[in-house]
Amino acid sequence: MMSRLKLPALMACLGAPLAASAQSVASMPATCDNAKFLNDQQTFEQRGATRTDLPEHICGRVIAVAQRAQRTRSGWHGYFYVDVGQGVSIRIVSGLDEMSAPQWPWVQKGDNVEVQGRYYYDSLRKQGIDWTHHGTSRKWPWAGYVTVNGHRYE
Repeated sequence: MMSRLKLPALMACLGAPLAASAQSVASMPATCDNAKFLNDQQTFEQRGATRTDLPEHICGRVIAVAQRAQRTRSGWHGYFYVDVGQGVSIRIVSGLDEMSAPQWPWVQKGDNVEVQGRYYYDSLRKQGIDWTHHGTSRKWPWAGYVTVNGHRYE
């Protein structure tokens, strides 16, 4: 019989490959796919937070912009919200240290944007799209970007 202490460790070991495999089977849409994003968001809302991040490629109109960049443990970030339709908006996190862009804010309320990045869902109130810069890693193979009114920032 397995002890209670070993069972959670075993579950964590078995669960990690499942989360990683879900991410590796996913692919970055070649064009804006707000319907995919809305479906992914609804799935997360029904199932709750997971450790799986998903590639997303969305388009929409900027509805709000944080006028000041914020410093976090991973550098300077700019934040804005995009309306993706059906009454849904999503927070966009731009890693300013990683992007070749002018001083923040380089996006304004009303701008049309295209965003490619990593969708994270920690809870209903803590979700967004980050990794909107050109870099990749072992755990995240897709380069991101933000296009504002036709001008692309990576």
